[in-house]
Amino acid sequence: MENEARSKEKVTRNEELETSTADRGIIPAEVAARMDREGSDYRTTADEQADPESIDVTGGATVDQEGLANNYAIEPEMYYDTPGDASQEAAQDQAHRAQELAEANQDKQGELTMEEDNRGRGPGAV
Repeated sequence: MENEARSKEKVTRNEELETSTADRGIIPAEVAARMDREGSDYRTTADEQADPESIDVTGGATVDQEGLANNYAIEPEMYYDTPGDASQEAAQDQAHRAQELAEANQDKQGELTMEEDNRGRGPGAV
């Protein structure tokens, strides 16, 4: 009987939900049941990394507005030659992309004449 009263109380209190509902004042039964079942763990992701030096296996974990857990695929560091290669490679890719954008957006003064267009065609092959 106590669980029933607590469940009904949560259904009527919308301040606790933040954005767990699409409609004002109406909480789906699944969400209310999940709130009762999970308690303080409602809408939180697990952080199961035992050692700071170990591989992060919870990097793709998210929780949606109804409290459902999603674990999106990520490529962990263990597939690289040495730990840290992934972040270094991402930084290099970002720098390369910034350089390409700077080259593509350069002002090509004097390369466009009435006879011909000597400007580059962009970073891609034509």
